[in-house]
Amino acid sequence: MKKQQYSLGPFIFLTFVYFLVGFLTTINGQFQGPLKIAFLSDAGEMKNTFTTLISFFFFLGYLLNSSAGGRWIDRYGYKTTMLRALGVMIAGLLLYDLAAYAVADFNDVRIRWATGSIPWGFVVFLLGSFLMGTSAAILQVVINPYVSAYELPGTGQAQRLNIVTAVNSFGTTIAPFFVTMVIFAGVSLDEVTATQLLVPFLLIAGTIAVITGVSTQMDLPDLESTHADAGEKLSRSIWSFRHLTLGVIAIFFYVGTEVSIGSNINLHAMELRMGEGIPALLATLYWGGFLVGRFASTFFRNFNPRKTLIGTTVIASLLIVISMSTENLWFLAAVGLFHSVMWSCIFTLSTQGLREYTSKASGVFMMGVFGGAVFPVAQGFLADILGSWTFTWIIALVCEFVMLAYGLYGYKVKDEWCQENIINN
Repeated sequence: MKKQQYSLGPFIFLTFVYFLVGFLTTINGQFQGPLKIAFLSDAGEMKNTFTTLISFFFFLGYLLNSSAGGRWIDRYGYKTTMLRALGVMIAGLLLYDLAAYAVADFNDVRIRWATGSIPWGFVVFLLGSFLMGTSAAILQVVINPYVSAYELPGTGQAQRLNIVTAVNSFGTTIAPFFVTMVIFAGVSLDEVTATQLLVPFLLIAGTIAVITGVSTQMDLPDLESTHADAGEKLSRSIWSFRHLTLGVIAIFFYVGTEVSIGSNINLHAMELRMGEGIPALLATLYWGGFLVGRFASTFFRNFNPRKTLIGTTVIASLLIVISMSTENLWFLAAVGLFHSVMWSCIFTLSTQGLREYTSKASGVFMMGVFGGAVFPVAQGFLADILGSWTFTWIIALVCEFVMLAYGLYGYKVKDEWCQENIINN
């Protein structure tokens, strides 16, 4: 790679795009509470389950389309793949707008069953959520390996990942208040209407369209050592690398607990009637913990990702147990601080020594993000069965134990080819 390719510009731009991914991902999750009122008031006893389908369809995009991102990088390069993903994001936002219009003007067009009904506009919103998840997945397939391999002077691999994820966390931190203070400004949660979604989503879609136009002029040098050339056949299955396969499983459980807490803590707070603004505050504190933890970690060029993963999972597990035992959600919100560095730790451990398999590895790695679809819905279903959210956090605790196991045993690189690449790097 030429020396001038290590300039700051591409790194800053991809960091900004990662901010958008975090911001819009959290906005999608934070709409669970308002849409439960505006779209699902007649959904009956399965209201919590339907509400968590918003996150399910978002992360379904990761499962079904993450691998496409890796293939696109091999065929078209990083820049073209990023532009395609931004186009998908615009389509998702426009579907959000269409869903709001459908519910506002055609609310009588509904799917009905014995105990309740939902408007067809909610189905349109779920499709938009799927496209938004697809876009976020492909953008992360681009950004994670690129930033990891982009040897910016004075930075380390895990440090670069922590820098971009810190900015991503800034987006997740401000998103809940954007939903509360901008989109639903001055409106009680019990009075939310679909009409209030129309203009904000249209404006956001327009903003992303402008960013996409600017992106076409951005110089984003290709990093050939991280992916196969167009038409090149890789000799091995990506699943033959043990530490990557177990890393995909670990990230499945990691995102499962991350999103379960981030998306459902406000629903639990609403159940406990903790007061106006407290649900949004708890979510903001949780995502704010990501911002604080990742920002602090950017000052450490070299740190041991395995030891960090072990330590943070142990502390997070203790906080979840205390929260369940005392029914004090402030302890649960504090988990975000310790979740903050887990992503970069698992990604760094999972992609050791993979070289030209890295882009494809990033694609399958992002498939594990589907955990963000499975566990929030499972938790919502359990909340409907138990009649309370209190003991549903046992699901998050199980996820922490799986990540701990990866830090203790699953991270080990046993492939001789990968071991040689690590030594020669």
